[in-house]
Amino acid sequence: MTLLHTILAFLGALIPLVIVHELGHYWVARWCGVKVLRFSVGMGKIIYSRKVGPDQTEWALSMLPLGGYVKMLDLREQPDMLLSPEERKREFTNQTVWRRMAIVVAGPLANFLTAIALFTGLYIYGIPEPTPKLRAPAEQTAAYQAGLRGGELITAVNGEPIHIWSDLRWKLVQLAVEKAPARLAVERVNTGPNGGTVGSTITIPADALKTDEMDGDFLGRLGLELGRPKAILGKVAADGPGFQAGLQTGDQVRSVNGQAVNDGDVFVNLVRASPGQALQLTVLRAGRDVAVQVTPNKITVDGKSVGQIKVEIMSAPEMIIARSGPIDALAKAAVRTWDSSILQLKLLGRIVTGEASVKNISGPITIADYAGQTARVGLITYLGFIAAISIGLGVMNLLPIPVLDGGLLLYYSLEVLTGRPLSERVGQFGQRLGIGLLMTLMLVAVFNDIVRLIT
Repeated sequence: MTLLHTILAFLGALIPLVIVHELGHYWVARWCGVKVLRFSVGMGKIIYSRKVGPDQTEWALSMLPLGGYVKMLDLREQPDMLLSPEERKREFTNQTVWRRMAIVVAGPLANFLTAIALFTGLYIYGIPEPTPKLRAPAEQTAAYQAGLRGGELITAVNGEPIHIWSDLRWKLVQLAVEKAPARLAVERVNTGPNGGTVGSTITIPADALKTDEMDGDFLGRLGLELGRPKAILGKVAADGPGFQAGLQTGDQVRSVNGQAVNDGDVFVNLVRASPGQALQLTVLRAGRDVAVQVTPNKITVDGKSVGQIKVEIMSAPEMIIARSGPIDALAKAAVRTWDSSILQLKLLGRIVTGEASVKNISGPITIADYAGQTARVGLITYLGFIAAISIGLGVMNLLPIPVLDGGLLLYYSLEVLTGRPLSERVGQFGQRLGIGLLMTLMLVAVFNDIVRLIT
């Protein structure tokens, strides 16, 4: 069922975006007066089709769902075709170079507009997001070496305000691509007699912000993890080891076998790792420390033995609803789409020059995995994922690779400069080169996907 859910989530994200992309080409082609012969969702053998409208455009569903195309009246495909003077006016190559460029760019543009529309809707509706409050980092991480100890609230990165966790990740990814240091403005709880908070600036050096596999746990490798609530006990089941040991609702676990417990997740992991083993707990109760010994039950989960004491622990991070008005939401969505596009282009440039690892190239397996994960989290997260994929499709199709929209734009740009179209021989060579480049990229992407699954 999980595999089926992942496949459906992947197709549910990809197919609508492909349709939107091809509709961009279709609408602008019609607007320019070009006759459209076929609109296909999917590639390969047609399994269903129907002709509609005065031009009898064939709307088709093809066997392979990972793509689509718009077929226009084009003498390059059938040079011996006999056309009436009226039809010749509607043939693609007979259009001005500017109209041809508009038809080509309309597909990627439709993807960018889709991303803006989705982000705008999400910002207006409100996105539940964790606050950028930090967990205690491991000593070997860049965050610890920079001076972070856990409990800090990040309020800005390089002078730009930060309100939610995804803003923090996004800004650090940008700085990693730009190879720039991150200056984090943080607030700490003042433990002195005056209370309140104390502000300071922590700098993570540029060489710690590595671009390798940024689609993974990028922040976690830096030591930046979401802060969790203290290990305060909720309901204590009467038939569990916790109740029998004397644990009470409201107890705060401070240490286990002498090891400090900073949050609820740490306590849960220690209990799960100790089936049938006695644990010496120090809990804070009514302002004083109390020693408690508890022995977790031994249960089996997914074929592994884990400990259980039947006590509720609050471990969810602190959340806020990030919401904007319509105008601000539209502006934020446009900026987010632009910044995402530029970031992807910069990262691709660094991969080409060898400054970033090819491990950052992801393929359909990784995308499908993320589609399944985000769909399981909820509709808001899934729509955000679809917006990100829409940007990726737009950027990919604008790459100056023959057979892609960007390659065609390159051809037409050269035609504008030289005053004449490229020769058919050059076009055929470019097409073979483009197919080779795309196949190489796909092989690299699938290889990276398989390595991620294995590791």
